[in-house]
Amino acid sequence: MAVHLMNTSLTLIHPLKCDFLKQVPPPRRVRTTPADARWVSCSFSSTEFPMPAPNYQRRSANYKPTTWTHKFLQSIKIDHTDEEYEKLKAKKLKEEVRGMINDEGVEILTKLELINDIQRLGLGYHYENDIKKALDRCLSSKEEEISLHATALRFRLLRQHGYQVSQDVFKYFMDDNGHFKRYIQNDIKGMLSLYEAAYLALEGEEDLLDKALVFTSEHLRDFQSKMEGYYGIAEHVSHSLELPVHRRMSRLEARWFIEALDKSNYINSKLLELAKLDFNLVQSVHQRDLGDMSMWWNNLGLSNKLSFARDRLMECFFWTVGMVFQPQFSHCRKGLTKVTYFITIIDDIYDVYGTLDELEQFTNLVERWDIDGVADLPDYMRLCFLALYNTINEMAYDTLKERGENIIPYLTKAWADICKAFLQEAKWSCGKCIPTFEEYLENGWRSVSGVVILTHTYFLLGQTISKQPLDCLKDCHQLLRSSSIIFRLCNDLGTSSAEILRGESANSITCYMNETRCSEEVARAHCISLIGKAWKELNRILVDDDSPFDEFFVETAINLARMAQCTYQYGDAHGAPDATSKNRVRSLIIEPISLA
Repeated sequence: MAVHLMNTSLTLIHPLKCDFLKQVPPPRRVRTTPADARWVSCSFSSTEFPMPAPNYQRRSANYKPTTWTHKFLQSIKIDHTDEEYEKLKAKKLKEEVRGMINDEGVEILTKLELINDIQRLGLGYHYENDIKKALDRCLSSKEEEISLHATALRFRLLRQHGYQVSQDVFKYFMDDNGHFKRYIQNDIKGMLSLYEAAYLALEGEEDLLDKALVFTSEHLRDFQSKMEGYYGIAEHVSHSLELPVHRRMSRLEARWFIEALDKSNYINSKLLELAKLDFNLVQSVHQRDLGDMSMWWNNLGLSNKLSFARDRLMECFFWTVGMVFQPQFSHCRKGLTKVTYFITIIDDIYDVYGTLDELEQFTNLVERWDIDGVADLPDYMRLCFLALYNTINEMAYDTLKERGENIIPYLTKAWADICKAFLQEAKWSCGKCIPTFEEYLENGWRSVSGVVILTHTYFLLGQTISKQPLDCLKDCHQLLRSSSIIFRLCNDLGTSSAEILRGESANSITCYMNETRCSEEVARAHCISLIGKAWKELNRILVDDDSPFDEFFVETAINLARMAQCTYQYGDAHGAPDATSKNRVRSLIIEPISLA
């Protein structure tokens, strides 16, 4: 049922036509030395900090300029020569693959392996109803599953699609003492499937699935050290041990899986051909979206004015592809690119450049969403607030025009909440204060921006707006909270070293070390364990029949957590992209797959 929200005016003003906007002076750089700081556990109210001295020196994080310039982004060539032919060819192949899924004459294991391949090749979005019908038949089938591989694959696919299936299906492979039978150690394919299935565990399944994860990890790593001569399976084992399929960004996984199958003489040539065609066709849509965003970014002009902030349009767009890659969601990707771009800039205002007094003013203004107060801000903040104000109001206006719903109260609350969380972190940093781990994480899952991103996502997806999910968005439902906790902890694991170097005292690593007097290694292990716990909460929501959100939004929220795992897997691919992260961008957005 549609909900009619409170009436709030949507005012748009052009930030570059305001008389009071002046040229922003370049930031003065100052080195920060963590050794000079005395860190104590404490918490401050907003009145405990004095005004900055007149000669206050701005900090700088010395972020590197973007690799992906506007000129380069506009130069990406989209070759339309064979596109219509490829679309027709892909359409024909899609129907042939549909026939394979719906063929009731094949064995259950063959059907499960086909579904698994379709999903990992990035084609699942074409066959959602067909896959559901096939899994329904697998669930009700009386066919015996005696192999570990078949049992684990069936379990994983069913849970991924929201079916409630018991972990007890694995008891067949355990002895009377509750240990896995020794003979399965030699079944590498079965062990790998069990390893992947264990990542779909729920809270309370420690007695079996957690044991399975420890057991399979140990033996797969042992196999990994001896796998010369086992090229096909060995590559898949290394890939899974690095990061399991359930936690991987789907488009990067699709590219990797296409290339892995291509090298292995994969027998289903039609499916592989379709995967290559579809990847390139979807990539061409992403390239068009990126071209539009590059024009928006260039016309906005903030990157030139706010030189202290990270200029990361490509990385912001990459996030949106990881969350919603399907070609029909261009509007959503573009909206989320704008949202993540502003999050990045505002984060740098709070973390790096703004004085505490300025940050208080900015936070209050965002909370009021009041254009009248903008004259009291310094020039750089005026530019940022007016650009944000116009962009978010325009999104809300489009929704009001097209769907008759005023969503501005939900969007502005999300921005106000994140700015308040940013402000708390700025207070800790200003006071060289280390809060307790619990205090930090309670603020940190809010400041990491997951709630802002998912709130906008809900409306940008174009789904029916109804009261229950809106209430759950406002109250930060566990779906948003767990995704954000994973986001925060992955972020801290990847960025804590750089944050300490620029004088920031609070992150999950330092807070836990300070509170427990443990080593950095122990603190990191604790954060990794909390990531695992949050994933179990997401898995529970995945199979929850009473979830207030539809399946696609749940999957999109889980994709946010996957993007966090991807972005901070080897460091900070958003703030400080390295060669690995740049190659990922090229493989996903710039370089098509060869069809030869």
